[in-house]
This record gives sequence, C-alpha cells and structure tokens, in this order.
Amino acid sequence: MSAYDLIVIGGGPGGYVAAIRAAQLGLNVACVEGRGALGGTCLNVGCIPSKALLTSSAKYAEIAHLSSHGITVEGASIDVPAMMGRKDKIVGDLTKGIAFLFKKNGVDLIEGWASIPAAGQVKVGDTVHAAKSILIATGSEPTPLPGIEIDEQDILSSTGAIALDSVPDHLVVIGAGVIGLELGQIWARLGAKVTVVEYLDRVLPGIDGEIAKLAQRALSKRGLKFQLGRALKSVEKSDAGLTLTVDRVGKEKEEVIEADKVLMAVGRRPVTRGLGLDALGVALNARGFIEVDGTFQTSVPGIYAIGDCVPGPMLAHKAEEDGVACVEMLAGEATHVDYNTVPGVVYTDPEVASVGLTEEALKEAGTEYTVGKFAFMANSRARSTGDTDGAVKVLADGDGNILGAHICGAHGGDLIAELVLAMTKGATVAEVAATCHAHPAMGEAVKEACLDAMGRAIHA
Repeated sequence: MSAYDLIVIGGGPGGYVAAIRAAQLGLNVACVEGRGALGGTCLNVGCIPSKALLTSSAKYAEIAHLSSHGITVEGASIDVPAMMGRKDKIVGDLTKGIAFLFKKNGVDLIEGWASIPAAGQVKVGDTVHAAKSILIATGSEPTPLPGIEIDEQDILSSTGAIALDSVPDHLVVIGAGVIGLELGQIWARLGAKVTVVEYLDRVLPGIDGEIAKLAQRALSKRGLKFQLGRALKSVEKSDAGLTLTVDRVGKEKEEVIEADKVLMAVGRRPVTRGLGLDALGVALNARGFIEVDGTFQTSVPGIYAIGDCVPGPMLAHKAEEDGVACVEMLAGEATHVDYNTVPGVVYTDPEVASVGLTEEALKEAGTEYTVGKFAFMANSRARSTGDTDGAVKVLADGDGNILGAHICGAHGGDLIAELVLAMTKGATVAEVAATCHAHPAMGEAVKEACLDAMGRAIHA
C-alpha cells in the first residue's frame, strides 16, 4: 500500500491546483483522475472549449458589421469541423500543460476512478492507497430534468452542444443561465435560430436584475429569442425533428415549439456518486452538496472537500481558491476565502460580470445604499469600437464602501477586476474615482460609475 500526505480525488481546476500547491508546501501528494485527461469539466467540456467557440463564432459574426467600417468581405463561410478542431487542440495543449506541471512539482498522477473505503484510504481499481488526508474535488455535472433523456445527439447537455458537427436550423435552449446564454450565442452567431426558454420571468438568475435586463436586450438584438415564464413539460422525437411542450407558468396554457436540437442547461449538480460517502457517514445537505466546516473538512475527520461539490458558487476560480486555502490550512498556514469578492462572468457579447451583493439583495436585507451608474454609450472608447451596449453599476454604503459591482458590456470580465481588488483592499468609490484611468479606455466607465455614486459624475 502506497502512502501519501494528501490524495486529491479529481483533476479539475480545484483539484489540480490544490495538488500542486500542496506539493509546493512540501507534502507528498497524488491526484486521482479517471477522465483520461486533467483539467476536469472546465478544461475538457466546459469553460475553455466554450470560450474557444465563442471566440471563433464572434469573428464570424463580426464580418456582418464590417461594412460600417468601410470594409467589404465576400464569400465568407463556416467550417464547423475546423472550428471544432481548433477548440480540441486548445484543450489538448492545456491538459498536457497540467500534466507537465504535475511532473515539475512532483505530484503523482493516479489514473482511474476513486472510492474511499475508509478514512485514510483511497481505492483506485484493485489498489488501495493510504493518505493522511483526502481531498474530494470531483466537481459537477449537468442537472437533468425528469422524463427527458439527454442523448447528446438531439437532446444535448453542454458537452454535446460544444461538439456539434454542423449548425442546427433551430436550437432551443432550456435555461437562461450562464451556460445556456453562452452556448446559445455561439450557434446563433453561426446562423442557427436560437430560442431560449426559461422558467423564471428573467434571464441570468442571481445577477443584478437591472444588469440582467441590459444583457437580455443586447442579446435579443444579436439574434437570441426569449420565451420567459415557461416550464418545459416534454420533448417528443419524430422523423421531422423535436416537439417541445411548454407550460406558461401560472397561466395554465400550453405551447408547442418545433426544433431540431435541444440544449438542456437548467443547472449543475455535484458529482459524489461512487465515492462511498454514505457508508463513511460523510454528511450531505438537502441538495446533495458535501457539508464542510471553515477548514473544508467534512463530517469525517481527515476527509476534506472543495469546489463544485460543496455549497457556494460553482465556479472554476472559486474551486481553485478553495483548493489553495484548504491545503495551506493543512500545512499550518493561516488563510481564508472571501466569497463576497469572488467575481462571476458570463462571456456572451456583451459580457456580464458581477461581484458582491446585488441591488435586490441589499433591498431584501434593508441595507441603505447608493447607486452609481455609467452607460457605455457615453464612453468614448466604446463609441469608437461600436461596443456601446450596457453599463457599469456600483453599489456603495454611506461611507463609500463598495457593496457590489455589476457590469454589462464589452470586456466586462476584465473591467470587474479593478472593482474586485477595490473591495478586497477596502478601497472606497472615492478612492477608485480618484485613480487616474487611461483615456480613451473602457475602464473610464468604472471611474465614472464611482463618481456617480458620489453624486459627482462628469460625463453622465
């Protein structure tokens, strides 16, 4: 029986980062992964391949707008297999990069699927490995809807939606969250009719409502059709295609939608099956997430969990922060993760980025706050590039402390970093506004929103 200080189960972002950091701290570490490639969902079938396709589709969509720049392009066409080949190469290169980092840092890779027969033991195949500590980083998977079978041919999860070999005529997306909107926009840009069906009466649940409305308006202009307040009842297959029956929520009215592909994007759930957690007595909450304490330890001493399989935002960078914090605590270092300053980004066009509390959350809590807003329409750089949709929104308390920040606009995922840093370091809206921002730049909108929160906006 081989023995380790730490065995990490799962080679996704949280798992591989935790393994590398633990090795840097001097621990004898192994990482178990059964996928056949490191990087988990994020790198193999999630964040990275979807961003590769978003980039490729954006370049094709841009051709339609070049005439306003005095540029004419004729004969442009789409080669979907070539697009998929580029995506696959990016994924392959990055997974190999993680394997290299394991070797560089002395992390052992154990290939196969793991179970935990007892505390301090990890079984892979017929071999049992001993470990002082075990870290579960098994991530998440798409949540199915009862009675609807995902076959990855006609009824797709996100995995199937990034592997199509041709552009569908009509793609119906079930769920107006991050995954549904990103993947929906990819195929809309490439020529598919895309209809997004959402149970709620809004898109992007959890995002600041005003920013979500700006995003929906912009995405509608870019070809996505929305049917909100509708619940999917069934999907029937025939030689002619797919027939979806949806209920109007609260109106007792059925509607029928015809499509040739359906993407199920109603959320994700933790992957914990096969680990043997029930027999071990590891506590799960009502939604199947592993319960952990402030040190990421489960109800069983010596067994820890991070990332998508524990409560909190299901984000790759959050999992990485979890992983680093967990192993640093195991090594005796003082560390923590401030989940209020973990940003989230939707990589549609325009991008949607958010950190901290929404205006709805502040109202519900009865917190007094001020709002600062600045529309990109008034930003000179946005006007010059044509990226004028959206706005920056900053929420602050009476002393100017930033409670939340939300952006809908081009490069929003990059612009939010300044406000994340400000919140992390306790900088006020006045201090952000007093920082000289380059001109002309999209970042000036952040400065102006902070000025607006102080009642001092110059260009609004």
